[in-house]
Amino acid sequence: MEEKPSGLKLLLSYEVLDVNLQAYQQFVMQRYVPAMQMMGFQVSEVWHTAYGDAPNRLVGFVCRDRQTIDDLLDNEMWLTLNSQLEQYVTDFSYKVVPYQRGVFQM
Repeated sequence: MEEKPSGLKLLLSYEVLDVNLQAYQQFVMQRYVPAMQMMGFQVSEVWHTAYGDAPNRLVGFVCRDRQTIDDLLDNEMWLTLNSQLEQYVTDFSYKVVPYQRGVFQM
């Protein structure tokens, strides 16, 4: 029996620049993730692609409802965080999908 989606997942994908990995990691752990948590999201997964044509990072954040997503996308902090993230990454994109626990989603 297929599990019914509960909530939504925000999937971020990007290519991390090799220039300053430590600064990237500090920014994500000290600024990006805590800010997302303050806006009602929890990290669901982080994937690294070691080789191939796909971006080398896929990060998932989950939330309970559509209003949380809508509030995020209209929030100036979201724009600022992504602008700051672009110092460390290229090819940034995101999409929203129904959350399904235990299922790999791209």
